[in-house]
Amino acid sequence: MAVAAIMAIGNVQAQSDDPKHEVGISIGAWSNSDIIDAFETIGSAMVGVKTSDSEFFGPISAEYFYHVKPWLGVGGIVAYGQSTQDFRYPTSSSKDGEFRNSYLTLMPAIKLDYLRKKNFGMYSKLALGATLRTETTDYTTSGGKNDSDSEFHLNWQVSLLGIEAGGTCLRGFLEIGTGEQGIFVVGARYKF
Repeated sequence: MAVAAIMAIGNVQAQSDDPKHEVGISIGAWSNSDIIDAFETIGSAMVGVKTSDSEFFGPISAEYFYHVKPWLGVGGIVAYGQSTQDFRYPTSSSKDGEFRNSYLTLMPAIKLDYLRKKNFGMYSKLALGATLRTETTDYTTSGGKNDSDSEFHLNWQVSLLGIEAGGTCLRGFLEIGTGEQGIFVVGARYKF
């Protein structure tokens, strides 16, 4: 019983030394916004608007988690992405303008650490929030006229598998999931 008590005290002490806070930055690929843009390009083509030179930047994310338990972190994620593409109408032979979309997302989140080692960890993450989408159309053929519109929509991130490795405080990570951070997410996090 004495050995069990000493082990329990040592385990509680080790848990209290675990970092409570973590901040991270990341970049992802194939986010919800990127996929929405791809479907809009298909929709434009169906009505005869031709698009070209499509580019999507991001999403770039910053996140913070506070560990209320060694295995449970609560916090939030801020993500930003931007896309641009040239367009021309069916009756035109040259560029008529440019579509530009920007996506700013804020999501409360939880992180479940199911494997916590000194230099390695595995986890899952779930976030649900809203995205402010700002769509701007710059016309080159109508005297430089611009149209702009903004709207909010529901967004999420579900990272089914996250793997982190490195030092006790600074680690790199890779996540596979779906949502506004992307299907693949890579970044670095600092724990303190």
